[in-house]
Amino acid sequence: MAKQRLIEIAHARSGDKGDLVNIGLIARKPEHYPILVREVTVERVKQHFTGVCKGRVERFELPNLGALNFLLHEALDGGGTMALKADPQGKTYSTALLRMEIEVD
Repeated sequence: MAKQRLIEIAHARSGDKGDLVNIGLIARKPEHYPILVREVTVERVKQHFTGVCKGRVERFELPNLGALNFLLHEALDGGGTMALKADPQGKTYSTALLRMEIEVD
């Protein structure tokens, strides 16, 4: 197995829902989806966003779309209208996730 960044095998999109960040991670090819399921766990995402995501992380599998959806709780300092962060709406979180290194067969 070799290490690769997620961007090599996936697309992503993110946004805010109050103090939640919603990240959709979509496999570039159907054969990449099982790799995402295996490698991009709740624990790894939580670790990747250490210091940013203060709450829990949830993962939802969407095999028919070849995608995973993550909810990062307490990640926006109260949300878009309250936060003093540079990205109070979580738009850059998808790019940050795509920098994660994973093991690929």
